[in-house]
Amino acid sequence: MTSPQSDPAKAETTSATEAQPKGAADALMRGFRGHCPACGAGRMFRAFLKVADNCPACGEELYHHRADDFPAYLDIVIVGHILVPIVLAVETEIAPPMWLSMTMWPLVALIATLALLQPIKGAVVAIQWFIGMHGFEDSKGRRLAPAATETR
Repeated sequence: MTSPQSDPAKAETTSATEAQPKGAADALMRGFRGHCPACGAGRMFRAFLKVADNCPACGEELYHHRADDFPAYLDIVIVGHILVPIVLAVETEIAPPMWLSMTMWPLVALIATLALLQPIKGAVVAIQWFIGMHGFEDSKGRRLAPAATETR
């Protein structure tokens, strides 16, 4: 009987299966933090919104993603639903000077939008990876293969 420490191939397989996300929420949070959805260690982005072709830590292929404009739409919806009630409340209750409102609210909206854009894109790519969409079918098959052989 060999232990994972004595058999490098088995050790690699064991560590790869331990690093796999436990569910969709785990993959989503890894993507939201900008980490590889497969291992959670490598960086998903090579630039602000450019997804790396492969994970630098585990080699998982990430170039299949088709996030397109969906992260931007989600970003607009989220920021709008958070910011509009705040703006209405502040403008109704406090009524700051016009110059302050015209400089502060666009700046807050810009900062909030840019701050959420990369995490939202990471989460969208991670969910696509987890579900097996747009070329991630092979990744999903490899991820589910060890679980299918263990139940037999």
